[in-house]
Amino acid sequence: MAFSMALPWSPGEETMHRLLRVPEQDNPTSSMLTPQAAFMLQRAPLLAIGTLDAEQRPWTTIWGGDPGFSRSLGASIIGVRTAVDGRYDPVVETLVGGNGDGEVVKETGRGRMVGGLAIDLTTRKRVKLFGRMVAGALSRVDGEGDGDGKGGHGEIQLVVRIEQSLGNCPKYLNKKEIRPAESSLTPELLADGPTLSPAAIALLAKADLFFVSSSNSDFDMDTNNRGGPPGFVRVVSNGSEAAELVWPEYSGNRLYQTLGNLQITPKAGLVFSDFETGDVLYMTGTTKILVGKEASALLPRSNLAVKLKITEARFVRQGLPFRGTFGEPSPYNPNLRLLVSEGNLRAKASDSPSNTAKLLKQTPITPTISRFRFAMTNPVRYKAGQWVALDFSEELDLGYSHMRDDDPRSLNDDFVRTFTVSSPPAAPDGVPPTSEDGMPPAYDGMPHDEFEITIRKVGPVTEFLFRQSDRSGLEVPLRDFGGDFAIEQPGEDGEVGYVTSGVGITPLLAQIPALDLRRMQLLWTVRMEDLKLVVDTIEKYPRLGPSARVFVTGSRAEDENGWRSIAESLRGAGVRLELRRLLKSDLDIPQVQTWYVCASKALSSVIFRWLEDRRVVYESFDY
Repeated sequence: MAFSMALPWSPGEETMHRLLRVPEQDNPTSSMLTPQAAFMLQRAPLLAIGTLDAEQRPWTTIWGGDPGFSRSLGASIIGVRTAVDGRYDPVVETLVGGNGDGEVVKETGRGRMVGGLAIDLTTRKRVKLFGRMVAGALSRVDGEGDGDGKGGHGEIQLVVRIEQSLGNCPKYLNKKEIRPAESSLTPELLADGPTLSPAAIALLAKADLFFVSSSNSDFDMDTNNRGGPPGFVRVVSNGSEAAELVWPEYSGNRLYQTLGNLQITPKAGLVFSDFETGDVLYMTGTTKILVGKEASALLPRSNLAVKLKITEARFVRQGLPFRGTFGEPSPYNPNLRLLVSEGNLRAKASDSPSNTAKLLKQTPITPTISRFRFAMTNPVRYKAGQWVALDFSEELDLGYSHMRDDDPRSLNDDFVRTFTVSSPPAAPDGVPPTSEDGMPPAYDGMPHDEFEITIRKVGPVTEFLFRQSDRSGLEVPLRDFGGDFAIEQPGEDGEVGYVTSGVGITPLLAQIPALDLRRMQLLWTVRMEDLKLVVDTIEKYPRLGPSARVFVTGSRAEDENGWRSIAESLRGAGVRLELRRLLKSDLDIPQVQTWYVCASKALSSVIFRWLEDRRVVYESFDY
């Protein structure tokens, strides 16, 4: 009977634990191939493999297609036999050379380090492995069927003695059904070097998974995966000398085995797979761990991230022996985080707020839409069309949890939210400005220390806000005001158009007092249940009525008399009310020189196609 010995933490892991204040815990890694790991190995359709090349650079590859190509041979020895790219796969090249004549490569001494990750993306199960190579061989399979044995299609046999194994949680794994490729491997090297080709960048933009290998000097190594929403790995730069990437380190099991290795040996090897085409991107490079403000300064909303500077990358067309069908995304995936340089709104919110917003009043408009008025402890002048960033972490952050199936996205939620300010800013002299059409604005001027937001109940923060009463005394840190979605009207003969859906009307509301609404075309699509938002808006800003064309979708309310009353009220205010969807022909207004769009992603994408030859200014809902 084999027994597993307790393994100590490496110096790098201990450094990460101290840095991130992880409570003392035992290392759960086993010093052998456990029965559970052996079981998983045999049933996993994919196996990521990592090793170090002659320059001690880590590389990672991914093999497989059908379960059963790797299995336990007993006594913590595993065997792998599978189709591989025998020409450009850097791990194959390092472990067994490129001859492809079937010659057995036998290791002497301790053997080369090999990291592994057996993974099943259908069940979201995975197990990490580390061992030493015993022997391996590469045999060529005719890639083109001409019998010369020089094709890229190879078959590897590899024997590894396992010294460590550890099961991992299913977080951030997006489901995929893996199957063998229908044809033989015909790999083609399209690009190599320290920079990224357009095809490589396109692959990164849609990748929701990569595998990474790192080493603790020459003591041991780790191969694991990172997953998230498509494009979660961002390209920092792609200059002539080398490309740089960054990825966020989401909340995990707090073992920090990969990051611990990077503390000791700041090098990593990554592999990105295109599961649809079989294309693959290999890369190796030097790393830097970003913690706290250093992480958020590059990738807002991240308190831990890794930056990689590529020393060599290979983009290989059809270099994978398998394909995958996309399934359900992980419920733990946070929203995509953009770089500061990509216009991330979070980048402009202060990390050390010196201001507080106190809730004064909630005004329900519909069952799911309310207007909230706040007062600032330190009044800040904001501009019409800006957003405000509020921090609800003190109210909602429950602290660390490894798993939280009841609210999985909360594990990586900083509970900072940005909302469009829907109230016009106070006039400097306290007198509301006269609009461009010469009419005084019909709105209750906002005190200089107050602002309003008009929002829909859609998530944990807004649900929390909707539960608050006017007497709750809620106070939250105010991070900052920012953004610039200013509507600019052309000369006397020109008009502007504003297309929106639902609460996307809010950026316009703050700017109404200064606009000539006679030269504006508002196209507003709302659901029937949100029609009272239109009523509230027109009551608050009656000059908007004649400029508004409202498209109502959904079935009428059971109260037919109530619907008729609302419709008559709106039409009496000059609103053109239509019970249908917005059409392309509705935007055929020649006198409109610029269209402003603030709508859902789905509607916005359609509108962009409709207005492809027109000037469009866009505001996103995705704060």
